[in-house]
Amino acid sequence: MEMINRMMDNETEKIEVFGARVHNLKNVDVELPRNSLTVITGLSGSGKSSLAFDTIFAEGQRRYIETFSAYARNFLGNLERPDVDKITGLSPVISIEQKTTNKNPRSTVGTTTEIYDFLRLLYARAGEAYSYLSGKKMVRYTEEQVIDLIIRDYEGRRIYLLAPVVRNRKGHYKELFETIRRKGYLYVCVDGEIREIAHGMKLDRYKNHSIEIVVDKLCVQQKDDKRLHASVATAMQQGEGQLMVYDAETETVRHYSKRLMCPETGLSYRDPAPHNFSFNSPQGACPRCKGLGYVSLIDMDKVIPDRNLSVYEGAILPLGKYKNSMIFWQIDALLEKYDADVKTPVKDLPEEALNEILNGSMDRVRIKSQLVHTSSDYYVTYEGLVKYIQMMQENETSASAQKWAEQFSKTVTCPECGGRRLNKEALHFRMADKNIAELSAMDIGELYDWMLHVEERLTDRQRKIAPEILKEIRSRLKFLMDVGLDYLSLNRSSVSLSGGESQRIRLATQIGSQLVNVLYILDEPSIGLHQRDNRRLISSLKALRDTGNTVVVVEHDEEMMESADYIIDMGPKAGRLGGEVVFQGTPEEMLKQDTLTSRYLNRTCSIQIPGQRRKGNGHSLWLRGARGNNLKGVDVEFPLGQLICVTGVSGSGKSTLINDTLQPILSQHFYRSLRDPLPYDKVEGLEFVDKVVSVDQSPIGRLPRSNPATYTGVFNDIRALFVSLPEAKIRGYKPGRFSFNVKGGRCEACGGNGYKTIEMNFLPDVYVPCEVCHGKRYNRETLEVRFKGKSIADVLDMTINRAVEFFENQPVILNKIKVLQDVGLGYIKLGQPSTTLSGGESQRIKLATELSKRDTGQTIYILDEPTTGLHFEDIRVLLGVLNRLVDKGNTVMVIEHNLDVIKSADFLIDMGPDGGRGGGELLFEGTPEELVRYGKGYTAAYLKEVLYGKAKD
Repeated sequence: MEMINRMMDNETEKIEVFGARVHNLKNVDVELPRNSLTVITGLSGSGKSSLAFDTIFAEGQRRYIETFSAYARNFLGNLERPDVDKITGLSPVISIEQKTTNKNPRSTVGTTTEIYDFLRLLYARAGEAYSYLSGKKMVRYTEEQVIDLIIRDYEGRRIYLLAPVVRNRKGHYKELFETIRRKGYLYVCVDGEIREIAHGMKLDRYKNHSIEIVVDKLCVQQKDDKRLHASVATAMQQGEGQLMVYDAETETVRHYSKRLMCPETGLSYRDPAPHNFSFNSPQGACPRCKGLGYVSLIDMDKVIPDRNLSVYEGAILPLGKYKNSMIFWQIDALLEKYDADVKTPVKDLPEEALNEILNGSMDRVRIKSQLVHTSSDYYVTYEGLVKYIQMMQENETSASAQKWAEQFSKTVTCPECGGRRLNKEALHFRMADKNIAELSAMDIGELYDWMLHVEERLTDRQRKIAPEILKEIRSRLKFLMDVGLDYLSLNRSSVSLSGGESQRIRLATQIGSQLVNVLYILDEPSIGLHQRDNRRLISSLKALRDTGNTVVVVEHDEEMMESADYIIDMGPKAGRLGGEVVFQGTPEEMLKQDTLTSRYLNRTCSIQIPGQRRKGNGHSLWLRGARGNNLKGVDVEFPLGQLICVTGVSGSGKSTLINDTLQPILSQHFYRSLRDPLPYDKVEGLEFVDKVVSVDQSPIGRLPRSNPATYTGVFNDIRALFVSLPEAKIRGYKPGRFSFNVKGGRCEACGGNGYKTIEMNFLPDVYVPCEVCHGKRYNRETLEVRFKGKSIADVLDMTINRAVEFFENQPVILNKIKVLQDVGLGYIKLGQPSTTLSGGESQRIKLATELSKRDTGQTIYILDEPTTGLHFEDIRVLLGVLNRLVDKGNTVMVIEHNLDVIKSADFLIDMGPDGGRGGGELLFEGTPEELVRYGKGYTAAYLKEVLYGKAKD
């Protein structure tokens, strides 16, 4: 029995993987200690993700789904069994990957973390309502309170009890009056005037009216309250909880309601419910922007870019130059009454005439006969150009028509809600003088402080309701702060989050769930995190471990490795040369090894600091007065011809400065991009630049048919080469013959996939090689065309390294694939499906695609954290590529936290001092050495350790 118990203890102390062969893994055996923080590291493409996600997580998820009934599994979809012999000791698995939380513009940090749901509940149950007309606090009365107030205020006076039925709406209301008369009521109050209901009575249908039923006329006496009780009850019933008291002597009106009501204006609100505070619900959303916070408006400067031209010469860009068409005839007729015509320059037209051309005319315009078969003039209604453009934009027209319309529009903050997404009613519920939108706009750190001290400012009623809700909100905010996200706000759109930020949000949610005995697998959670915040993240992961969970992190961060309990190093290299476990053990043991990773950790190997910093070409690009998001009117110099690194803590304004302000300015200037930059005053030095190239973190195509060859465009050149071969010419083949995406040259048995899918009903689908083409994708005739003995299928199966040798005498092809090799992707295949590429590989393919295009020596390259997913050795290779670009005279701007990149830069722009509202300032501009001497800001302290070594204790 003791032996069985010992065996069970050994089984539960570790997770063991036997014979993993997924992707490039070479029959790997590995063990991971349970209840520990384990880091899996290695070169990009060495098999880290294949082991962590495609083997361990995939098997854990499959086992969970297998516990469901066959009926339920049929709806959930089946998971493929990973190619592994056995996995023991596996816990329930939760994967937290880099994918951005949501691409829905309605998704925010608040909705993703569910904190906003608690806020909605808080305001629905404990919020105090104020009138948006008078600003006074809203009140609600019971019937007894209404009777007491009427007796107190009107005793001995003649009053009319009125039940409101129509509030400021158009209509003749003939049927309503007839219905009221049938109920036995003889009088109504119409627009403040008491009138007897006559047979067939009706009002002006084109005017707004307010109508109340006169329920009773009485003199208020305290002893005679039976009649008053009955009349008040009837009035409340007819008025759906509301009544009005009309004083016959003073001719004044007061409002009383069971619902929330403004006693001054009579404005009433619905009883608050959580959905009344949701911008994703019709009851809470702003009616103008439908809860998005922004609207699309026609930009007059885009519609009429040059006012020196006339309409005839094409001043109105959507119309172009004059043509014999109805719209030009209408504009010509419209201008007649202003003593002008289509040949008058726009700058000389009266403002009223221009307004009518754009927004339409109230009068019908007379069109003179322009047609051969028509002799008489005729009149038409001209609705304006703006309405036509908006119709094309909003209606379900073709994609090309919508794109055409969008070039004349701009996205602006909603003028009705001011970007707060909610309607007026929702925005006038307050707690401690704050509405729900004001709390959502606060930084998480600021909101947490507010939540800590708000209870002392609440009313007695609110103190009874709010504590439990506030406790839930505070705990969730604390988890977000622990993973370094205190600079975000709850109203921050999920679309604008980086992969690392969205991953840390989900991590905070998992920490809050307080689960135990779970295996968490994370994919580089340190992405986008400054070294200052990295330690907070590590502490959060350790807290997750200490509650009784196993945490596995795929990571390259040095500090994360040093803090781990256990390290698995994959290698020795990447692709077919990787897929092996070169080390597994503690961080201390790893430092004594001789793997590529350990050589960087024990400083045997390192990325060298440049001997001298480049001085640039003497010219600079200046961005002045940048004030988008949290930027505080900063003026920034970008010296050209240097490697520039933009640094700062997360949320300090780096992306706002570069990606949201500078890059759109350059794209508009060079390529007439439709994306508008965030607010700034001016930009100087554009004459010294002639091209901008931006490489962001958005993923490349995720379909299996997409591959490095198709994405980089080199596949078109390869197909052109095969078409030019004598055999292809004799057969009359065109480029489409060598594509596996179109009929003709591909294998029709598998549709060019190379495999067939066999549905297994209640089991996972099985993929088998096509029995006709044997996985080659092409038919026999196509494969007979060969270049240097290789078919098109053989070429797609080559690694980049092999292809560089094979195409050494084909410069057009060689230039594109050589760049892939230069950025460290020599081990991947030309035809490798995109679905099998890691995040780092995908990003470097994008970078290589841009680098393969011809540079001018005056190009600005903008890269957003290019070290994502890269090992120390990969970063060294990447820096070599970037430095070659700068050596040719180009300017490379990199937003980065990686200290190896920062120390290698010629010029640093450090933003800060903190994130969110505490950031947005330019702390420093200059070389890395000058920043260390300057000594202020978080980056300087960490950079000092890298440049000059850690200070001895």
